[in-house]
Amino acid sequence: MDKNDVRISVVTVTYNAEGTLAKTIRSVLAQTHAAYEYIIVDGASSDKTVEVAESFRSDIEAKGIAYTVISEKDDGIYDAMNKGAKAAAGDIVGIINSGDTYEEIALETVADAYVKEPFDLFYADIRMVLSDGKSFIKHAKDRRYATSRDWNHPTTFIKKSVYEKYSYRTDNIHDDYDLILRLKKDGAKTVVVNKVLASFPMDGVSHRRSFAAARDSIRIKYDIYRRNGYSRFYMFECVLVELGKLIIG
Repeated sequence: MDKNDVRISVVTVTYNAEGTLAKTIRSVLAQTHAAYEYIIVDGASSDKTVEVAESFRSDIEAKGIAYTVISEKDDGIYDAMNKGAKAAAGDIVGIINSGDTYEEIALETVADAYVKEPFDLFYADIRMVLSDGKSFIKHAKDRRYATSRDWNHPTTFIKKSVYEKYSYRTDNIHDDYDLILRLKKDGAKTVVVNKVLASFPMDGVSHRRSFAAARDSIRIKYDIYRRNGYSRFYMFECVLVELGKLIIG
């Protein structure tokens, strides 16, 4: 298979994101390997999110990218992701949220990796951008004893056929990582590339800075680890990660 034959669907989920969506769309347009299709799944925003999405239609379609904008009420971010993954028609599906951005080589890197070693699950390094504009690189790893520190959602690409068997739970903010652990537990072929393929601003829901939020996140992540067969010692991992967020924030 040639990399130009690898069809990558990109999904962006949004809700009242008129101020951040454009930069995400521009990063998809700037790819050196054009997306096969681009799907925006909006949760019936009350601002101009849909107008922003539609303003890029001619530019996207001029590149031969199929473009779909869905705007309807949903049951939260992971319900929206499930809708996008279900609607996708490519070989591989990448989900990048409004406000996050791809590096120009992101899709090309994914296509190259898939041709070299077909995968079920792919992820890579990410640039974490702090509120003061400074940033650091969070490196991806594929280890037997996985932790959330090893994985980066905006750089994740999953085979469409895998999404036909699995979906995101819609219980809490960490259900994306729950899916990753389920795939790993079930033996999904995983490929990790240590290149920076996306940037992530650390100001979203998953990075709220308070002891109450940290406590809730510890409990939720610990439950996810235990549900997927990890030991009780992962409580220390959950505490370590949340303390790190509080310190960095």
